Amino acid sequence: MLRAFLQVKLYPVRVTGKNLEYEGSLGLSRALIKEAGLAAGERVLVVNLANGERFDTYLIEEEEEGACWLKGGAARLGEIGDRLIVMAFVYLEASESITPLIIKVDSDNSPLEKT
Repeated sequence: MLRAFLQVKLYPVRVTGKNLEYEGSLGLSRALIKEAGLAAGERVLVVNLANGERFDTYLIEEEEEGACWLKGGAARLGEIGDRLIVMAFVYLEASESITPLIIKVDSDNSPLEKT
């Protein structure tokens, strides 16, 4: 039996832009995606600390350093300046375990510390 475990948590990622006219996703800077060991297209769960919204979406790479864009329908779930928690999960056998990578970022979405 496979179970879902937290693999990576990024927080508090600040929203830097919105674009309703897009097919939908969460755009993060390429550097932050790489730091977290994630990949473009990977599924993530996002929690908006400002309004409590939770949504599943996928990652796309943004060229701009520190970028965090809500795109498509996700653009309706937050505002520029809102703080997000971005989480990715991994499926493991019930007998396996993982220590999640936790990355805290500063107000410019640059990594501060990894635990």
